[in-house]
Amino acid sequence: MSARQMTAFRPLRAFLRIATVLLVIAGAGCGFHLQGSGSLPPALAKTYVHSSAPHSDFLASLTEALRLHGTEVVGEREQAEAVLDVIVDQTGQRVLSVSARNIPREYEVYYTVTFSLQAGAQKLIDAESLVVTRSYTYDETEVLAKASEEQVLRRSLADDLARRVVRRIEALGATAALPPAQP
Repeated sequence: MSARQMTAFRPLRAFLRIATVLLVIAGAGCGFHLQGSGSLPPALAKTYVHSSAPHSDFLASLTEALRLHGTEVVGEREQAEAVLDVIVDQTGQRVLSVSARNIPREYEVYYTVTFSLQAGAQKLIDAESLVVTRSYTYDETEVLAKASEEQVLRRSLADDLARRVVRRIEALGATAALPPAQP
């Protein structure tokens, strides 16, 4: 390129730099966060998770999600600043469709949880229920594969519910006044 052509591109380069800087500032100012980068309220720094189903897929997923968000999940209620109570934790399946010979062709797997959250003496979330479902086709010639598929779907539903509960708690932290965390 000649010197004349290079000088013609200088205003364009300056414009692109300014536009890029303005775009970055606008993105930062709008409250945009990458998924998983939110933070939980400080009152949940030490949380006890109580559940009637202590070995469920959901409880394992929820505990891991809380830990990934910086919460210490403690084993005893007395050590906790907050209590996340999982009131209902159940999963199952139901038949969606059958063949002309009355053989199931499609199932729906569901997972239901009801939870509440308390920090100190303050009730932050009253009993709130979440339900997620997925359907899958069934073939009686592939019984083992379909049983495995059902287990994978259950774990996926549990992970999805755990993420939803954590997002619900994150949203609470942005809108509610929470008691300060104990040092």
